[in-house]
Amino acid sequence: MPATFVVGTGRSGSTALSRILNLHPDILSLNELLASLGPWALTENPLTGEEFWKILVSPHMIYTKIMRSGIMPPEFLYTQRPGRYSAETGIPALSLMVLPHLTEDPDGLLDELEPRVTQWPSRPVARHYEGLFGLLGARLGRRVAVERSGYSLQWVPRLRKAFPYAKFVHQFRNGPDCALSMSRHPGYRTMSLMREILERAGVSSPMELTPKHLAELPPEMTELLLSERFDPGLVLDRQVPVAKFGDLWSQWITEGVEYLAQVPDDARTTLAYEDMVRKPRVELIRLAEFIGVEPSDQWLETSESLLDSGRTGAALRLPPDQLSALRDSCAPGMRALSSP
Repeated sequence: MPATFVVGTGRSGSTALSRILNLHPDILSLNELLASLGPWALTENPLTGEEFWKILVSPHMIYTKIMRSGIMPPEFLYTQRPGRYSAETGIPALSLMVLPHLTEDPDGLLDELEPRVTQWPSRPVARHYEGLFGLLGARLGRRVAVERSGYSLQWVPRLRKAFPYAKFVHQFRNGPDCALSMSRHPGYRTMSLMREILERAGVSSPMELTPKHLAELPPEMTELLLSERFDPGLVLDRQVPVAKFGDLWSQWITEGVEYLAQVPDDARTTLAYEDMVRKPRVELIRLAEFIGVEPSDQWLETSESLLDSGRTGAALRLPPDQLSALRDSCAPGMRALSSP
């Protein structure tokens, strides 16, 4: 099954795009698959079917901790129509955001997949994903797979290696608007706090944190790292300058643009959020043709109704000093986007 990956920083209209893709009768819309599975999603070692299934169903540790702490991001679709799993039991990774996007019965679909996937032979992980895409596509009558995760630019090199014939769509949004949206989202606020922890400890990954590092952190930061749950106010109520989210956005964009520059021209395209809401029909026709599906009038009309042009320019409502600092922090990313 042909595969396309929509990559970006998140908070750029990508959730709306997943809904639009899911409306198309030929597209298997894999909503937040990479984000759901986490860093183990693309291991380089061959896996048996049972080992691959374990990746698909093992609850995401950070998301579980967030939910147990009382924070329920709107992207966690399973929690909106709960089934037999909960934050306390652990929600299978594939069930949290992927399967509820595709069906009203995610538990039932998960049960259908298990006996098929666990019988697969040992093979590279990319072949397992292709098998999964094929199973879901056949079950739902879809012929083209499009994976879309909000925070996914860093996956581009690994995705290219695993799926050399895949296409890539870089979806992005005006930097200040995107960073402002991040500053209000619990997931990105958690990432900002994790970045602060790593900077304090002088390491680049949570895996590098030692007991000595933890002992030197403020107690509330240690709680975030070590406890099964934490005070949600640590994430939701912290006063963080919005410009810090501009720094994050710029870092992710500049790195991502470099990664995407290595993708052949005919295998990549861009999709600006502002263009999508200003001229949706033009942009969606272009996107459909790139993915390899027919942009029917019915699909285009329904899709247009999901887009809200009023969400552009939100950063302009900030106080002048905050807006100025935010624009400065976003400047490197904006330059990267405008580079030829």
